[in-house]
Amino acid sequence: MKLANAFSISMLCWPYGSLAPAVACFTRVSLREVSERARREGVESYVGHADTARLLTNLLGMEVPVNRASLALAALDELVVAQYRGPRLPEGATELPAGATIEFYQVRVGGRFDWRAGAAVGATSSGGQ
Repeated sequence: MKLANAFSISMLCWPYGSLAPAVACFTRVSLREVSERARREGVESYVGHADTARLLTNLLGMEVPVNRASLALAALDELVVAQYRGPRLPEGATELPAGATIEFYQVRVGGRFDWRAGAAVGATSSGGQ
């Protein structure tokens, strides 16, 4: 399972051919769902911040290493984004500060979006993997 702490449009615009314009679908998922999937599939981390990686390690109960590598997503790729919401994390944080949350989103990259037709065309996925 690919895991990141952010999503960027540039993840869709790498030299895998001309993927952009593309469709990215976001579905909120629970910590339990993410934990189960991480245990089943392992974690391929794209978490670029040490404090966030430490928090995710504690939440998921498995190592989430820091990895500042760029991520390129092609059609039908999936990514789980751990979106931190709250005050700036204190250095060395191992728990969420008061009032902070981490929300998880599954991102699925689809085919091209035909702006003239107003609809996605091409690659789709019905699997939950």
